[in-house]
Order: sequence, then C-alpha cells, then structure tokens
Amino acid sequence: MPFDQAQATEIATVLRDASRAEILPRFRRLAAGEVRSKSSPIDLVTDADEAAERRITAELERRYPGCVVVGEEACAVDASLLDRLLGADLAFVVDPVDGTANFAAGVPLFGCMAAAIRRGEVVAAWIHDPLGDDTAIALRGEGAWIEAPDGHRADLKVARPVPVHQMTGAVSWTWMSEPYRSRITQRLSRLASGVQFRCAAHEYRLVASGGAHIVVYNRLMPWDHLPGWLLHREAGGYSARFDGSAYRAEHRDGGLIAAPDEASWHEAREALLGE
Repeated sequence: MPFDQAQATEIATVLRDASRAEILPRFRRLAAGEVRSKSSPIDLVTDADEAAERRITAELERRYPGCVVVGEEACAVDASLLDRLLGADLAFVVDPVDGTANFAAGVPLFGCMAAAIRRGEVVAAWIHDPLGDDTAIALRGEGAWIEAPDGHRADLKVARPVPVHQMTGAVSWTWMSEPYRSRITQRLSRLASGVQFRCAAHEYRLVASGGAHIVVYNRLMPWDHLPGWLLHREAGGYSARFDGSAYRAEHRDGGLIAAPDEASWHEAREALLGE
C-alpha cells in the first residue's frame, strides 16, 4: 500500500489548503470572464477549478516524485493524459471543483476530490467539503471516515438495506442515452424519494454515510467516480455497472449503481432499468 493513515491525512490537507487558497476566495465573487463552457453549456469551468488543480498537481508531484496526476481540467486540454493513468506505478485523479455549475451559480454545494491509483487499482480516495471543512477519506481495505482539521474522525457506514419503495436515491440521468434515459425518468417514482445535488462529491458522501441508499450514474469519468466509488465500497456498500460487471479505473461508460449490498443493487437495477 502506498498510503498509511498519516499520508492520507497529509493529502486531505493538500485539498484543504487548495480549497482555502484558490476556491473559497472566488466563491460568489466570480466575474463573467471567469466562468466558461467546455463541451456544452452545462459543462463549466472556472478560474477556481484551474487554479486549484494547478496547486494540487504541483503539491502531489512534489510529495510523490514521478507520480502521474490526471486532472479534469488538464484533460480538457490534453485528453491523452488519460492514457497514462492505468500503467503508472502511482497515479492520482483530481477533480478540483466537483459541482462547478453549483459553484458558479453561488450554490454552496461543491467538493474537491482525488483518488490514488496504483497500477490500475484504486487504493485511496478523498472528498473534501470546502465549506464544511472536512474530508471523507477511504483507504482500500481499511475503511472510510470523515476527518476534521483537528483530527476528529467519524467512521462512514452505508444505510441498512430496505425495499426499493423505501429507498432514497440520487439518480443522474442527464448524460444517459436512450433507452435508459426515458426508462429511468419514468420510473423514479418507484423510489421513496430522490435527490439531485448536481455534485457527485456530495452524493457519494451522502450514500457512504447512510443518508441515502443508492446513486445511479451513466458517464464515468475517473475523477468524478473513482473517489466516491472507493469511499462507498469501504463504507460497506456494493456497486457495479449496469450490466453487473465490476467498475474499474479504465471504464468511461457503462453506467454505475451503488447500493447498500448486492441484493439491493439487483432490486434497484431491476426497478429502474430492467426490461
């Protein structure tokens, strides 16, 4: 393992410092030219995203010489960076501001995420809440917890299993293609309730802490999902792609459902996406 708990805390501090220096000072203070569209009008980037990613990347490279850092914003400029992810002895994915649309709109619901990958295996994850000023951390095989700046920790545990009609879920259908898009939007009422944060960072923290039962996603960019996937797994949850196959660092599509256990996964999948 490349990380022990002390090193995990150190990287949480890297995310916290970047959030304090580059993200929070720009919150609700962005000028018009500091918010831009990327692939579509709902795919945004801000000066905060870019500045925080540069700072985090530089610090990770300083602490772990020779590591590969794959940041969302760097990949928007050079997509070939993704090709370096799987073969590296140690790589990091970084999403400096997950929930950029919220951040740009002044909505206080966004996060700063990272995951460590060792030869294709996700071994550590961090989801920092800049406004709450704490970090959800997971180490493969060692569990998941929320850690505050003063060192206080609270273990994370997924919700207990319940029938589908009692489940609360965060279901993101924005990037789904047909027939899944129509099928899933017509079936959301099969759940007890739904949430839509426009922020995977907080949706993953929610299911990992037992505040909701399931999350459902379609597009699987590694910086959006590797941190939350490991966090949920180490909190006791079960996840798989829509076809039931295991989610891996190389996957970019195929969907993902995370649930409290395998039986709940099958029930949620059948209720929302089954024929």
